[in-house]
Amino acid sequence: MAQTPFPRDLVQAQRDWNHTYEALAHSPFRTVLRRRLQLLSSRIARHPYWGTASGRLPAAHVELRRQARAYEQAEKANAS
Repeated sequence: MAQTPFPRDLVQAQRDWNHTYEALAHSPFRTVLRRRLQLLSSRIARHPYWGTASGRLPAAHVELRRQARAYEQAEKANAS
């Protein structure tokens, strides 16, 4: 799929979801993190982008996750 211009807030919500999910896997204090994942999942799922023509494509969700991971990897590389 070609790179889709996702709204910045949607990509950030996906990145926050990724970070929270990772933290949940390594934390004994999970209730707060589970609540955060639920909030972020809802925010991502209800975003107006999914009502656009590009957002209706089946691969759009996968591309969003791919782009969010790419941003995270670029940040880690720049921090090193």
